[in-house]
Amino acid sequence: MHKKILIIGNSGSGKSSLAKLISQSENIVSLDLDTYAWTKSSPPQRVPAKEAIKKIQNIIMEIESWVIEGCYTDLLDLLSPQANELIYLNLPIELCIENAKKRPWEPHKFDSKNAQDKKLKMLKDWISQYETRDDVFSQKTHLKFYDSFTNKKQMYTKNIELEI
Repeated sequence: MHKKILIIGNSGSGKSSLAKLISQSENIVSLDLDTYAWTKSSPPQRVPAKEAIKKIQNIIMEIESWVIEGCYTDLLDLLSPQANELIYLNLPIELCIENAKKRPWEPHKFDSKNAQDKKLKMLKDWISQYETRDDVFSQKTHLKFYDSFTNKKQMYTKNIELEI
């Protein structure tokens, strides 16, 4: 069976690290929804969901197995009919903040590690609002998405030991 895995969770929950591990160990394509959800403009603007999904669909229709990670339930809702597995990293806020502080440089998002670190305060504030927000990035919508997913699913509430 071909793997088609979605990973969802708060910022700093470990989605990218887990997707990278799965991609490497299973030799499958990994997609980060941040790449498709935002324009490259300054300041970045959210790409309309239908436009982002069209780009993602064009990629995944050409491959048999994939892992896609992100916090966008609007995009994940559109991808869920094709997925056969969901992993929800529902970590406590404090762990997500600690993980964000240790985050390695993400060159596909930032020009330098210094530029990334300058956004850390904003990111910590964003992470802290996970349980109280009421948007497509919130714990409320992630739980609803998880509950409605009908294929194989797992929820983690603590950091996962990642090994290859």
